[in-house]
Amino acid sequence: MLMCDMRTKDSTPRLILWLCLGFLILGIEFVQCGVTYDRKALLINGQRRILFSGSIHYPRSTPDMWEGLIQKAKDGGIDVIETYVFWNLHEPSPGKYDFDGRNDLVRFVKTIHKAGLYAHLRIGPYVCAEWNFGGFPVWLKYVPGISFRTDNEPFKRAMQGFTERIVELMKSENLYESQGGPIILSQIENEYGRQGQLLGAEGHNYMTWAAKMAIATETGVPWVMCKEDDAPDPVINTCNGFYCDSFAPNKPYKPTIWTEAWSGWFTEFGGPIHHRPVQDLAFAVARFIQKGGSFVNYYMYHGGTNFGRTAGGPFVTTSYDYDAPIDEYGLIRQPKYGHLKELHKAIKMCEKALVSTDPVVTSLGSNQQAHVYTSESGDCSAFLANYDTESAAKLLFNNVHYNVPPWSISILPDCRNAVFNTAKVGVQTSQMEMLPTKTANFKWQSYLEDLSSLDDSSTFTTQGLLEQINVTRDTSDYLWYMTRENRRFTYRGKINLHSGTNKIALLSVAVGLPNVGGHFESWNTGILGPVALHGLSQGKLDLTWQKWTYQVGLKGEAMNLAYPTNTPSIGWMDASLTVQKPQPLTWHKTYFDAPEGDEPLALDMEGMGKGQIWVNGESIGRYWTVIANGDCDHCSYTGTYKQNKCLSGCGQPTQRYYHVPRSWLKSSQNLLVIFEELGGNPSSVSLVKRSVSGVCAEVSEYHPNIKNWQLESYGKGETFHRPKVHLKCSNGQAISAIKFASFGTPLGKCGSYQQGECHADTSYDILEKMCVGKARCVVTISNSNFGKDPCPNVFKRLTVEAVCSPETNLRP
Repeated sequence: MLMCDMRTKDSTPRLILWLCLGFLILGIEFVQCGVTYDRKALLINGQRRILFSGSIHYPRSTPDMWEGLIQKAKDGGIDVIETYVFWNLHEPSPGKYDFDGRNDLVRFVKTIHKAGLYAHLRIGPYVCAEWNFGGFPVWLKYVPGISFRTDNEPFKRAMQGFTERIVELMKSENLYESQGGPIILSQIENEYGRQGQLLGAEGHNYMTWAAKMAIATETGVPWVMCKEDDAPDPVINTCNGFYCDSFAPNKPYKPTIWTEAWSGWFTEFGGPIHHRPVQDLAFAVARFIQKGGSFVNYYMYHGGTNFGRTAGGPFVTTSYDYDAPIDEYGLIRQPKYGHLKELHKAIKMCEKALVSTDPVVTSLGSNQQAHVYTSESGDCSAFLANYDTESAAKLLFNNVHYNVPPWSISILPDCRNAVFNTAKVGVQTSQMEMLPTKTANFKWQSYLEDLSSLDDSSTFTTQGLLEQINVTRDTSDYLWYMTRENRRFTYRGKINLHSGTNKIALLSVAVGLPNVGGHFESWNTGILGPVALHGLSQGKLDLTWQKWTYQVGLKGEAMNLAYPTNTPSIGWMDASLTVQKPQPLTWHKTYFDAPEGDEPLALDMEGMGKGQIWVNGESIGRYWTVIANGDCDHCSYTGTYKQNKCLSGCGQPTQRYYHVPRSWLKSSQNLLVIFEELGGNPSSVSLVKRSVSGVCAEVSEYHPNIKNWQLESYGKGETFHRPKVHLKCSNGQAISAIKFASFGTPLGKCGSYQQGECHADTSYDILEKMCVGKARCVVTISNSNFGKDPCPNVFKRLTVEAVCSPETNLRP
């Protein structure tokens, strides 16, 4: 075995997790070393790296999407793809494993490797992730004597078995970096710190055991624990949150890693959509890097979709978009994607200085600082920060003045030229819309879920009310509770009772199992009581301890109505007979042909209430058109971000559109099945496509420009490269019109721009000439380009809003 030098240039000792292999090819000796770390950064093959990572969870998209998502991440400056490993997907019953389809973890990791990126495998196996039951399989709840996430032998035995199963699977495919694969990090447990504190000694013992168990798997790469201040050596404790610039690892020889930089927030049915301004996200990342951070993972970089019944919460939506740089459908979200891409470029220009030394911090004002990195080899990089939430600052640094907007950081890779500012967004904003497809109107058939015809062989009766998960084992969202009561009382009310025996049937509907906390074995759901009749002549009648009959699931589920090979015609009727007076608990089905094109597709569930959707037997997920409540009137990028700061969609359905992967479709005769719980009308349901309808851009005449610094650094002169506006529609589209254009001092925001006091009259003509009819265009921001200076000695910008249309619509 070849021994590697265990000291850095600055003689800093580092904790080593080496696996070094020497081998001979054609007489030339190559050295391949595994992943290690010191206080500055992870070292890959002995080299310190500043790494940007993005969370993409493989089951939240389809395998045909993976390559495109990973490539877009790479193009956006991402070095590492992070994913959880979902225990309940891979081991749905004890000892029975599933790694097919969306669960094909090996294929996903190999796709990462093929793209030339690294991987971070967060095995957990508790994942939280707004995922059903936190990723735990429900069968684990019924292991005798089990207690979750504590010093409990049955739980530890099961957790160790699954962890070792995943590690061995990765090893068998040579997927760890120590084997030449892409995996450079693994995580054990997940955000355990607070839970461990509540449990005291048992929590600490469990956490220590988990760390030792993980290390014993000998992966050849470091292990991390997020939000775990007590993580024992050699495990690295890491940070999760909206900001992590105040975080420091628990030992001075460990690197500073941000495992979850929250790019947005998840959505819950009944709530609005959360947005995190990219200016604030970029500011948070730059703050972390300037303080010595070296690894940032965006949670999420692509959120995707909670297909089937995988959403947790409860009440987490089927969409897991997360306001991520790549949206739920796999399309680039601008300006978030492009602005972060420029941030990554700027920081990578500083990498040599950042990993070589510690910063010298200098005050430049009451709320302003400079962090300066200067290496022994002469590399110098600086971060100029303005923490003021209201006022821009004119900062004097190295005898040069720099204008830094509020709540922002300017990055100077050479300690001279500002190539990027976190608050100055120079990339376009893409306006996304759901547009009609040419799919013919759906012709619906309906089937009423008939409670009176329940199969006695599928029911059982017992005394009192039972907890739902105990009965269903989470095989269905639905559980019927039924009892009978003789009418031996006088009742005044609106319910219809008849003489003799009355049947009372209650349907309990789960909307995802909780995903946060500990002691999952004690969690309950369903109708837990009391159940009583009030307003009777003799007072309240408690039915809690009556004999109740139970049936798991729906009759339509038992008949496999959602599957193409199991759609019996018995009981289906023309929906025109039912939509005039919609009934709850109704199945609806129709067939449709796949629309042309490659735009992502969705179902518009307008007019429906709540239920589930299947296409060709694949579960799209739960739908619910409940109206969102919240305050959507205020948003600013400045000031500390919290998830309720910037909201949209108030007064509208929380989720109206539901992703239909194109890979699930055939060219024709696709079966769409909907189970409607509340009584919605399917006549308004339609298939739509997601596309860019327009683009906006706003760039100042002195916008920071990376090219200027690059040319000067390579000794090619001091030529100033003027900033440019870049406009680009989606594939298959072109710019069909210029909706707004102004070089001067325009006002407003994308969708509602207005001319300011200064405006070049040629603005529209120039933009139309250079952009209309093209898929993309570039316009240089200069006075000469617009004929003359429209307002001398005034700081100007070019603002544009363009309309995107299919190229076929523009052909003569």
